[in-house]
Amino acid sequence: MFQRKNIWKTLIIGFSLLAASFSLYIWQIFRTPNLNTERGAQDFYLLIPTGASYERVLDSLNGNKIIGDQTSFRFLAKLMKYPQLVKAGRYRIRPDMANYDAIKLLRSGDQTPVRLTFNTIRLKSDLVHKVGTKFEFDSLAFARQLDDPKATEFYGFTPSTIMAMFLPNTYEVFWNTPLPKLLGRMKSEYDTFWNPVRREKANKLDLTPVEVSVLASIVEGETKSQIEKPRVAGVYLNRLRANMPLQADPTVIYALGDFGIKRLLRRQMLFDSPYNTYVHTGLPPGPINLPDPRSIDAVLDAESHQYLYFCASPELNGTHLFAEDFADHLNNARLYQQALDRMGIKK
Repeated sequence: MFQRKNIWKTLIIGFSLLAASFSLYIWQIFRTPNLNTERGAQDFYLLIPTGASYERVLDSLNGNKIIGDQTSFRFLAKLMKYPQLVKAGRYRIRPDMANYDAIKLLRSGDQTPVRLTFNTIRLKSDLVHKVGTKFEFDSLAFARQLDDPKATEFYGFTPSTIMAMFLPNTYEVFWNTPLPKLLGRMKSEYDTFWNPVRREKANKLDLTPVEVSVLASIVEGETKSQIEKPRVAGVYLNRLRANMPLQADPTVIYALGDFGIKRLLRRQMLFDSPYNTYVHTGLPPGPINLPDPRSIDAVLDAESHQYLYFCASPELNGTHLFAEDFADHLNNARLYQQALDRMGIKK
């Protein structure tokens, strides 16, 4: 009888130890840190393309050395039916993430959006590079859309004016957002910005919203001073009303494609381009950059004055000297040229 009790006692203890070991193993499979354990505090963003298989997800994780124990991850992934529930997107794998938390995240489709910021963009190629490197869609397809008359017409623009649709700001967009949906989002943001109040202001200036954006891009190219922008805009509006060439240096620099120019030469002012406002009267065909919304508002709320001319201050501090007549302007320009000479700036 005593021996039988010892056998049962041994069996119970053995079973308890086995159960405890199994529970510990299950706990380790579910909760022990197993992903992104060797990158310190740095997040890893897993990109899962549209239509990707479970094996491709594993290849990406393994290729980036994100999974520690692959056996436990595979076991739990199959237990949670993840191979049948792969969802495309951009997923944030936090440091020391457990299998359960990672698989639950990937199953849910709760991806982390891309923060897309537009600023200091001059050319379509700059925009294509900025956008095309952040999303799943082909950057070449994006470039083709921007140059396609029918595609741009769908949004109310032309290949020359389509840049006006992209308002500088920071947007949150999912990585696997299709290109048409992203373009639709940008058009929606544009329409929201161009509310009835702004459209009425543009109408009073006898300009369309696109023309305001084109003029704002020139203002943006002339000055970064938010205080000066309404005054600079007023000068250009006065010149447009007087049918005078805008003679805006940034348009020539844009036409030449040399954005390192600090001193525009007379021969450069004669460069033949529809964007050269020394050669052609009126606005250029499209914006020469993506103007800050504050530059657009500076045009809409332009300062009312009689100035027809301005040039950079000889203090070379980013401000400008304004003049109503050409004689005063020539004097201001001479002072500025002398300042450049003293600094040894020749081009």
